[in-house]
Amino acid sequence: MSQVEKKAGLLRRTSSSKKPLKEKVVLMYDEIFAKDDPAKNNPRFWDELFLMKVNLEYLESKLESVDGEEVQRIQDNINSLFHHCVQALGEEHQIKVVNALQTLCALFRGVHQKNKSASGFDIINMLMGFDKAEQRMKDLMERLDSLLCGGGSESLKSLCLKLLLCLVTVTDNISQNTILEYVMINSIFEAILQILSDVSSRGQHGYDAVVLLALLVNYRKYESVNPYIVKLSIVDDEPTLDGMGMVVHQALTEYNRQYKDKEEENQGGFFSTLTSMVGSMFIADADEKLSVQTNEAILLALYEAVHLNRNFITVLAQSHPEMDIPTTPTTPTPTTPTAALGTTPPSLDMMNNPELPLDPNLQTSNLLITFLKYASIVMQDTKDEHRLNSARLCLIILTCIAEDQYADAFLHDDNMNFRVNLHRMPMRHRKKAVDKNIPSRPLVCAVLDLMVEFIVTHMMKDFPMDLYLRCVQIIHKLLCYQKKCRIRLHYTWRELWSALINLLKFLLSNETTLLAKHNIFHLALLVVNLFNMFITYGDTFLPTSNSYDELYYEIVRMHQVFDNLYCMVLRVSTNTGQWKEAASKVTHALVNVRAIVNHFDPKIESYAAVNHISQLSEEQVLEVVRTNYDTLTLKLQDGLDQFERYSEQPKEAAFFKELVRSISLNVRKNVSLNTLSQDVLLKEFSTIS
Repeated sequence: MSQVEKKAGLLRRTSSSKKPLKEKVVLMYDEIFAKDDPAKNNPRFWDELFLMKVNLEYLESKLESVDGEEVQRIQDNINSLFHHCVQALGEEHQIKVVNALQTLCALFRGVHQKNKSASGFDIINMLMGFDKAEQRMKDLMERLDSLLCGGGSESLKSLCLKLLLCLVTVTDNISQNTILEYVMINSIFEAILQILSDVSSRGQHGYDAVVLLALLVNYRKYESVNPYIVKLSIVDDEPTLDGMGMVVHQALTEYNRQYKDKEEENQGGFFSTLTSMVGSMFIADADEKLSVQTNEAILLALYEAVHLNRNFITVLAQSHPEMDIPTTPTTPTPTTPTAALGTTPPSLDMMNNPELPLDPNLQTSNLLITFLKYASIVMQDTKDEHRLNSARLCLIILTCIAEDQYADAFLHDDNMNFRVNLHRMPMRHRKKAVDKNIPSRPLVCAVLDLMVEFIVTHMMKDFPMDLYLRCVQIIHKLLCYQKKCRIRLHYTWRELWSALINLLKFLLSNETTLLAKHNIFHLALLVVNLFNMFITYGDTFLPTSNSYDELYYEIVRMHQVFDNLYCMVLRVSTNTGQWKEAASKVTHALVNVRAIVNHFDPKIESYAAVNHISQLSEEQVLEVVRTNYDTLTLKLQDGLDQFERYSEQPKEAAFFKELVRSISLNVRKNVSLNTLSQDVLLKEFSTIS
């Protein structure tokens, strides 16, 4: 039996000599795939077809099995099927509308699957006829728009969004999907915004709407004017922006909660006992599955909103009650850590109830806090390409935030203090942090904590250079703002200095291995220039004069690392080779660090000799530092508080192209039009005559 026959909806088999009976709808499909017009002998053919339950599998496989010559023969019938599907979307009989939507999805998927190598124009011709395509797609988009904006069935709205997600993701590369030109011309942007601005529709359809918008924004974004980019960049309607933020916040909150629940499950009870007996192979497996399920689709939506729309920055800071405190939700959540992403919305209780009562004892949260917690999870493990890309996108979003003046203002606002429990990678040489000990601080402290945590935990053989560069640049941008606005942030700066010095130490220890793959001198230069920022301008933004003394103490205490770095860059810069110029820049950047070491080292040794002390305490060294500033000479270095602003094109274009391809494949794989069974729909539409 052929593959198509297997999927033909067999009703029953009587004896081996008789052929199995086919469903009525399958027989009607076969008529469409015959040469003659199916309505020729049955004028009610199309009316009857859309009253039949769709057999998606059979219709798609039938389309896929058609060869080149047959396509020409049955093209008029396929065009007619498409036309009648669009007409059926205007019917009052809702079952017809549902069946038409599902049939359209089968048409889009089946034709593209069969003609992967065909041009977009050939596919358009096969589906609707090239001469009529513009009108057919105009009618289709108008009817989808009216279904999405109307006051009709929520199930129909859900199916419309599923169809649009199906249409957008039929090609691996979204920009090669020529049909989307018609979706650009006949925009459904306003329909998407209406869903996001309404509390009820957002709760049911917000997730799919946000993912759809993120994908549409990425259609030929570098090649032509994309109306979805233009429109998204100028949205200033507060309920709409809040709605978009709410969808992203809830999706990330759901992930954070699932991760935390899994983590607690792995740490206690039976699992804990099992681990002690047989090692950690089961637990490692659980963590592995959990960390793979990152949600790039929702992260891309957050990026596009932050990057394109300055008004969205205000949404990041809007406070509401902490959503991930309860470990057991009162209603069952529809998704699990291994649920398919890109199609299934998370538990949306909060989006249906935005006006939650504020408990004075309840910690408040906002989208930025939720995002930072999410980032702290996905940035822990970057060993494969998938997770590496998630971490990269998190850092790109943070880069955009760190460059925005308004975002910087609320990040550093002393009146907006929060306890942010970031997830920390388990490491043998440090104790697990206790959440209750985390102080309430401005949000910039959590961003810096996240950067320090990444720097400390990813010094490994397969060195993620790109992520390190982004981390250090984010820190630099925040320092530039602090210097510019003279903000004295009460932060544990020593942890940052220690992390940066250890990073330099790692680069030195692994010079040969790393140089085979990376320009380590660029990263070393950025790190040294961070120290130069503190040395040159620290007195304007460090919280106290004591903090400035501690900076000098750390530089002098760890002088061996800076000495070794100087020797290494001097060696490379005096030899001819590809790194000569890059190393030379680091040599020049080290001038003030070396001046500090060369100035204070003899003073400290002299103090120890005069006072007959073999090993000075920290306080004694600090005393030497404080009393010898006057004779220290430093050089003024230009451009320390300047940085190159983030630009997606051309540097990040290749990354986003691959990311959107990956998201598109994931959405296509998981978008399900069978989620609405005929029984459920019949029940919902039982009042319709």
